[in-house]
Amino acid sequence: MQVSDLRSIGKCLFREIGAVRLTQATAIALEKGAGGDRTFAVDKQAEDLILGAFERLGEPMSIVSEEYGLKEIRGGGQHIVVDPIDGSKNAISGLPLYCASIAVADGETVGALRLGYVINLLTGDEFWAEKGAGAFFNGVRMQTQQDSIVGAIAFEAQVPHRDLPRLLPLLNTARRVRCLGAVALDLCHVAYSSLSVFCIAAPSRAIDFSAGVLIVREAGGIVTDIEGRPIDEVALDLKRSVSLLAAGNMTLHDRALSVVSSGAGA
Repeated sequence: MQVSDLRSIGKCLFREIGAVRLTQATAIALEKGAGGDRTFAVDKQAEDLILGAFERLGEPMSIVSEEYGLKEIRGGGQHIVVDPIDGSKNAISGLPLYCASIAVADGETVGALRLGYVINLLTGDEFWAEKGAGAFFNGVRMQTQQDSIVGAIAFEAQVPHRDLPRLLPLLNTARRVRCLGAVALDLCHVAYSSLSVFCIAAPSRAIDFSAGVLIVREAGGIVTDIEGRPIDEVALDLKRSVSLLAAGNMTLHDRALSVVSSGAGA
């Protein structure tokens, strides 16, 4: 499996999903997926395209996808984690921000990640990373924020009345605050340096963040849980398992961590 394989899948997704973006066809409700969330027509269409493309590659794979669950190809092999539409609530609501996210690993934990790929399904912009080889935006190498100025902070609040009190002291340190609704793109924009920090207080799923975590790390950023603990042993599965704190550099991360931990603003 190479980055070129993932990019080929991404181009197909952009062509096919782009044809129905921001239309009522995306919002047709189906059954619940393996991840426990409601499946919509756009989720199923994107997943079918991705799984079909992997099958045609003919390599042994063990694929974990949000709607299908676990799919073994040729007896199983390299571990692949897929979120066909990250930000599907945006997609079905007509908000123009959602993506597809694919991560490839040599094992079953975050520490085994070796490829990460995210494509913005509205613009066609691609983010990808290969372990030890850097992170790229449309083929141009990316670098995370290098200074210590807390510019824009993005966050996700799955249950606002529960999560926002924990996050508010951190958000108060930022010049700007954003809630984009697509975790993979949030992480990619930390890698791109348009975000200083990204934080999720509640347990999140590896299918949402795996590709983005590798992209941030390969661009020079730091990713831990919200308590500052490593996440390399987190399983690449469908369970909501870990909070996230991603930052452009160690200084930004340490500052964010101290604020979140103390519950007081800077």
